[in-house]
Amino acid sequence: MEIQSESPDKVEYGSLDFSIRLMEHLVVPTFVIDANCRVIIWNLACERLTGIKAADVIGTSDHWRGFYDTPRPCLADLIAQGRTLEIDTLYADHDHSHDDEAIAFGRSAMNWCVMPRKGTRLYLAIDAGPIYEESGKLIAVVETLRNITAQKLAEDELQLRATRDGLTGVANRRCFDEALHSEWRRASRESNVLSLLMIDVDFFKRYNDAYGHQAGDQCLRSVATAMSDAVKRSSDAVARYGGEEFAVLLPSTEAAGALIVAQRICSAVADLRLPHAESEAAGYVTVSIGVACMTVSRESLPADLVALADGALYQAKREGRNQALLAA
Repeated sequence: MEIQSESPDKVEYGSLDFSIRLMEHLVVPTFVIDANCRVIIWNLACERLTGIKAADVIGTSDHWRGFYDTPRPCLADLIAQGRTLEIDTLYADHDHSHDDEAIAFGRSAMNWCVMPRKGTRLYLAIDAGPIYEESGKLIAVVETLRNITAQKLAEDELQLRATRDGLTGVANRRCFDEALHSEWRRASRESNVLSLLMIDVDFFKRYNDAYGHQAGDQCLRSVATAMSDAVKRSSDAVARYGGEEFAVLLPSTEAAGALIVAQRICSAVADLRLPHAESEAAGYVTVSIGVACMTVSRESLPADLVALADGALYQAKREGRNQALLAA
């Protein structure tokens, strides 16, 4: 849309020209689409954010190219087309408003955008609101954008610190407890199986006494890395349970499969060949593992699975350590 230049004293502040000029020079990246999803305004801040000039997008429905590398609707498109129910699947976070009054005033969302022209990835806070004629007919939708990437990265880092064990980098006990209850609820709904490995570093107190606490810390880091490498699925949760004890949660895994994972972990830790002269199990660091598997029902509790795995771990230690045993 072309705006004829005129001196400020000739501008009528209630005019359409002034409103358009104001929007085009807002410091907030803003674009406007008509009811057919064609761009009618693409302001200077939006040009700077996306790297796309207004002349290249005005009159087209190609505004998605500023934010994504494959065609998909922007938030303004969903409002213009009455497809707001799709916001759930297209945006990482949004305002969850579904009542007619909230929709009439617009929607808010946040999403990672690949920004193809800029060659960067940004986390954008997006607000989109409809503009209606007095008759109630939709004539346009305004979308504004804010770059909140730094804030998002800082929040993710805080979240990571809250859920990661500071020493080993695997999930901490709090994160494990939350994952256990979440997977338990899922398995209960589906009457599915859930397996758990409880893992103990053999004679770790003796290791600390012989080699010092710094060496002990490095030992735990190495063991945690070996365990994480041995667990193949992203859905399997490796956590530090406490001290030298670890846990691995294996959703939808039968007992035989859980035992295979446990044996793989035993081998991975043994293959580190970390010297342990005070161990009665071997001349190097080893682990003992208790394996438990349950078909989850409404009558059972997560604590029941933990107790089974703990019992199997105790038995593995009684029978010489450096092994994985399945709960009877």
